[in-house]
Amino acid sequence: MDTTRRQLLAVGAIGAAAYIFPVSAAPRLSLGINAAQFGVHPGATGDQSKVLQTAIDQTAEARVPLWLAPGVYRAGNLSLPSGAHLVGTSGATRIVLAQGPSLLFAEHADGVTLAGLILDGGGLKLPKNRGLVHIQAGMALRIADCRLIGSGGNAIALEKCDGEVTQSTIIGAADNALFCNDSNGMRIIGNKISKSGNGGIRVWQSSKRRDGTLIADNWIDDTGARDGGTGENGNAINVFRAANVTVRGNHIKNAAFSAIRGNAASHIQIIDNHCSGLDEVAIYSEFDFEDASIADNVIDGAASGISVTNFKEGGHLAVVRGNIIRNVRERRPGADPAEQGVGIGVEADTTVSGNVIEHAETIGINVGWGPYLRDVTVANNIVRDAGLGIGVSVVDGAGDAVISDNQIMGALHGAIVGMKWQKAATGDLVLAGSEHYPKLRIRDNHVS
Repeated sequence: MDTTRRQLLAVGAIGAAAYIFPVSAAPRLSLGINAAQFGVHPGATGDQSKVLQTAIDQTAEARVPLWLAPGVYRAGNLSLPSGAHLVGTSGATRIVLAQGPSLLFAEHADGVTLAGLILDGGGLKLPKNRGLVHIQAGMALRIADCRLIGSGGNAIALEKCDGEVTQSTIIGAADNALFCNDSNGMRIIGNKISKSGNGGIRVWQSSKRRDGTLIADNWIDDTGARDGGTGENGNAINVFRAANVTVRGNHIKNAAFSAIRGNAASHIQIIDNHCSGLDEVAIYSEFDFEDASIADNVIDGAASGISVTNFKEGGHLAVVRGNIIRNVRERRPGADPAEQGVGIGVEADTTVSGNVIEHAETIGINVGWGPYLRDVTVANNIVRDAGLGIGVSVVDGAGDAVISDNQIMGALHGAIVGMKWQKAATGDLVLAGSEHYPKLRIRDNHVS
């Protein structure tokens, strides 16, 4: 007999025993209506979209979870209303895309929860910018303990949402694993992401404004740049025009471009991330931004380490502190050599302190670029085994820099050298000649 609306409301009110499943069947949940009550059965060969939609609608109205037993279900273009709570047995309940531009879609739906599900795109191509899970204008969203595989576009696409994506695994998304646009304080925590076609996690705003997303403790491996470009693709984490974003404690390995790329992202904090195998700059804060804190990160293996750049576009005001950067060298044949093998590069209103740089093929720390240098302090850093220890711009129009109390060991072509763009223009200024550059204060550096 079909479950009636009266029965559903009764379950929501009193937990009728006939429809309650034990906590062991639905982790972290005390109530769940078995989808089988609506004629939804695991292993059915046909498309179950119609009966599954009915089950979703009625349980959402009653504000009770819908539980899918272990097994495989074929469906697609399922709409999630407010209060939809779809839960499976972790690692055992699989919904495979059978039709539609998305597997699960919601618009202006609040309180949607997905938990314990395998969501399988089957490699079917999705429309551009579409997600296997696609949610627009949803508040208090929760996606937890899910596994998304084989999406033919974005795995998860969220527009104008708040909520959280946690403890989930996303493998083989053709475009991005997680694309959040115009978010408001999303929490993206503890996920495992691998083999994304164009990006791991993207947090964007359509214009420069506060976002407030936290991206923490995720593992992101093997990010590609399938659609090419000069940096818009190929980043494990990309923050674009979104302000007040924190990127903390992530483990990132192997990306076609950057581990973390902040583009016009003001008030960004990039803290305590572990990054390796990056084919461009590992950590970027670029273009029209102000206020970047880049601290306590570990970078081992990249074309360059940290770049705080584009003063000519308004990019300025940063702290680069306490980072460990090793083994930066040419990784992209044919790319500008000046953009490879640099440990740290900065331009304006920035302090660079307490960093350790080892094996920087070109320059350990590069201060300014042509005339784009203003009020930079480089102090108490250690640079070992670099082409040049510290390079500082001395072209006409370059501004002030203080370079003091650094330890520089094993710099092949000079400890501190004045630069005109990418070319050395002076001898070693630690030894002689710094008095000719009144905008530079070079003192108390230790060289061996």
